[in-house]
Amino acid sequence: MKGHGTENDFVILPDLDDQLDLTVARVRALCDRQRGLGADGVLRVVRVEGKWFMDYRNADGSIAEMCGNGLRVFARYLVDAGHQPQGSFVVGTRAGDRTVITHPDGSVTNDMGPVRVTGTSIAAVDGHGIGGFAVDVGNPHLACVTDVDVDGFDLTVPPGFDPVFFPHGVNVELINVLDPGETDADSPRGGALKMRVYERGVGETRSCGTGTVASVASWLAGQGRTTGSATVDVLGGQVFVTIEPTTSTLTGPAVLVARGELDKSWWDALA
Repeated sequence: MKGHGTENDFVILPDLDDQLDLTVARVRALCDRQRGLGADGVLRVVRVEGKWFMDYRNADGSIAEMCGNGLRVFARYLVDAGHQPQGSFVVGTRAGDRTVITHPDGSVTNDMGPVRVTGTSIAAVDGHGIGGFAVDVGNPHLACVTDVDVDGFDLTVPPGFDPVFFPHGVNVELINVLDPGETDADSPRGGALKMRVYERGVGETRSCGTGTVASVASWLAGQGRTTGSATVDVLGGQVFVTIEPTTSTLTGPAVLVARGELDKSWWDALA
């Protein structure tokens, strides 16, 4: 199947009996927009010891710990296929178990787990250094709030980063604050952000679920806060993020686009 969450798109491979040999070559070909179906990543749907597991691969074939938009699409697929009733259930990921809630309007809320701000660093974009916070959302992020309009950045070139700080690579978010919201204890109002993202192993994508969570955490950290909420506008739409003391949530659309079969000779040739 093919699906997307705020236009972060995925090939969905149902493999309930855990039999597919999902090689790097096969992932790269599936995600290639000229010689395959085209996607930012692959979601292999597998059942391990009675529990759903999201085996997520980046477009370059590398294994990723977590994908927030992918998790919404994964959950939407399970309900659409009749494997799960609509509502709340648990999906396993390499970043740990995550509770998802599917809604009648097609949107999905993910429990994204705890968010940790681990320090500060600098991203090199268009020859300029932009400071930000390192954020762990089960995978690594460098989320940088800037006053420069993020629409003007060239993300056809990977942003530079400190390889000592991020030895396994990092997703880089560039963020504008559209509305700072209000922090009054009696009537708190969330903020509004705009984000662009360069995902490791993929390039710039239309959206990144964990990146939106990291962006809100970075924005809050810049104010000396550890909890709060915000809408995040991405190239592919809008999501809503809440950061709580022990976990975080991400709510947004999950769209299933098409279903079909892969040609067996094409698949076998990529073994």
